[in-house]
Amino acid sequence: MSSPKRSDEPVWWALFSAGGVCFAVFLPGLILALGILWPLGLLNSSVLQYAQLLSLLQSGYGLTGLAFTGAVICLPLFHAAHRIHHGLHDLKCGYSSATKLLCYGLAAALSMLALYLTLHLILAD
Repeated sequence: MSSPKRSDEPVWWALFSAGGVCFAVFLPGLILALGILWPLGLLNSSVLQYAQLLSLLQSGYGLTGLAFTGAVICLPLFHAAHRIHHGLHDLKCGYSSATKLLCYGLAAALSMLALYLTLHLILAD
């Protein structure tokens, strides 16, 4: 009897699930605060001052900012990459390994860029 082939799909499904939760929980709150309440003048504009936001991101030795970036940018990127990869598979476009590398590689690269820029912003001041 041969052992079953190992798959990396559980990792991608876990990132997909986590990204979907972040899409559903954090992004509507950001849209409400920055897209509706702030333009209508219902949110105090001093809350969105650069110094105030930077101090919030720097709290907890910068882990707060990295966690926020991960929850709002990185995990939703992997969610979208997973949807695109499986959509391309359903449409029978391209090879599975090529589209997997393109989708997840791009999500990983953009996530690293977002985390780097956040870390650079936190450590700059």
